[in-house]
Amino acid sequence: MTHQIELRVYYEDTDLAGIVYYANYLKFIERGRTEWVRSLGVDQAALKREEGIVFAVRRVEADYLRPARFDDLLVVKTRLLALGGARIEVEQTVERDGAILFTARVVLVCLSEAGVAARIPAGLRSRLAPLHH
Repeated sequence: MTHQIELRVYYEDTDLAGIVYYANYLKFIERGRTEWVRSLGVDQAALKREEGIVFAVRRVEADYLRPARFDDLLVVKTRLLALGGARIEVEQTVERDGAILFTARVVLVCLSEAGVAARIPAGLRSRLAPLHH
């Protein structure tokens, strides 16, 4: 199952050339992941408070295919690729009118309060498992 959100490109997202500044795509996909997890009924603040865990980006492989510009309406899509003991891998795209502008594979790691890898809690795993084929 692919989750998606829409977002608008604002002037502040663009560079001198009038296109979306490359680092802002990372912000866009972060929003996509946050809303994806929220759509699963997961409260990340509660995970930190009650379970003592957070998720951190370990790796991003990104391809910038076409530029987005001021006022474009974009769609950020997020799809689960892999679910490990302490690791989640997702594929994300940023699209405009069905054309893929940016694509990324993101590896997230579940971390304890001490900053070391920790197993993904059972409750979260049960929400993610049906999405993993």
